[in-house]
Amino acid sequence: MNRTYGGVRGLPGNPAPYSILHIPTERLRAEGENASPMFTLDCQSQLSAPERAELEAIGQFLRTEVSPVVAEYWEKEEFPFALLPKLAQQGLGRLHESEHSRLFIGLVHAEIARCDVSLSTFIGVHSELVGGVVTGLCSEQQKSSLLPPMRDFQQMGCFALTEPDHGSDISGGLATTARFTDDGWVLNGEKRWIGNGTFATFAIVFARDVADGQVKGFVVREGFGREKISGKMSVRIVQNANLTFTDTPAELIPGAESFANVNTYLCSSRAWVGWQAVGAQLGIMDLALHYARERQQFGRPIAKFQLVQEALAKIAGNVAASISLMSQVASMQQAGTLGMEHAALAKATTTRLARESAAAGRAIAGGNGIVAEYGLGKMFADVEALYTYEGTYEINSLIVGRALTGMSAFV
Repeated sequence: MNRTYGGVRGLPGNPAPYSILHIPTERLRAEGENASPMFTLDCQSQLSAPERAELEAIGQFLRTEVSPVVAEYWEKEEFPFALLPKLAQQGLGRLHESEHSRLFIGLVHAEIARCDVSLSTFIGVHSELVGGVVTGLCSEQQKSSLLPPMRDFQQMGCFALTEPDHGSDISGGLATTARFTDDGWVLNGEKRWIGNGTFATFAIVFARDVADGQVKGFVVREGFGREKISGKMSVRIVQNANLTFTDTPAELIPGAESFANVNTYLCSSRAWVGWQAVGAQLGIMDLALHYARERQQFGRPIAKFQLVQEALAKIAGNVAASISLMSQVASMQQAGTLGMEHAALAKATTTRLARESAAAGRAIAGGNGIVAEYGLGKMFADVEALYTYEGTYEINSLIVGRALTGMSAFV
């Protein structure tokens, strides 16, 4: 008998009987509902009752309003501006001002990544990096002009640190310059891989003061060039850009007069990527479980085969390990004891496990696993970005190694 999934018809057991991205996500989640507490170790139970209710409401919104449409934007490499008002209604534009627990905020980031890694990257840059610097380091005048419109995404910033020739060595090699003139600060240089850079209404830019050699932070509201980076295989919704500054007017951020002051926010952003890795793996589990139950081979669902169950168990173990690690990271953030070495360990470990989970999930789907519409290929590609950005796996590993040995391998 023919079966229809979201308007895509096919015969069960045929190579491509349906598009998994068009299966209602509430059905996907319901199918995995009984297993979910097992491999998340019921982490949500640590939240207060109001936080649990709010997290469930956000998850329901993402499942019903975002999941059905977001894949189309990913395939077209376009940003879903139409979703911004709905995202704002869920409070996702003001996470950086939230009084919620760090565990709640982390689980929100995970839920967004479970729906779409690109969208979680946008929200993370907005809240953990840009929002964190504005709330923590900007002047009261800067805050009053930037924060209110950020809450509903009327203004969106970008975090401009990485450069064309400096990524892993950015703290020592940063080449963009800042010079104080009679008319104020001006910047010259280039930045690369800047998320939200094509449409940001302002930029948080880091440049080296030619007078004292210190790397300082600036708010730039206009006068910089933007060029979209196209043809990405990963996080395709994220609008990365090359930015250029030519005697561009800038405002000094008073709390960011040395690069050391920014480390707190880089530490938080690495923790955020750890939560993204948790969410991506939960999404992989959703998709892989559904596919294994539906896909028929040799006259039965492939979920009945031992090797498929072993792969699913591996993903579940990776999720459990990742969420356990990130729950402890959240506790340390709450207590103010999280160091860069802890964040680096969490980021490196969870993204390594996510990469393994993505490969296992993709393999469960066989040839269909490399087709974007089945979801697992999309997750497979997006996890590669998690493994690389906010410090590559190797660089984060060396931060941990330096903490362990007391010796730096960077120089």
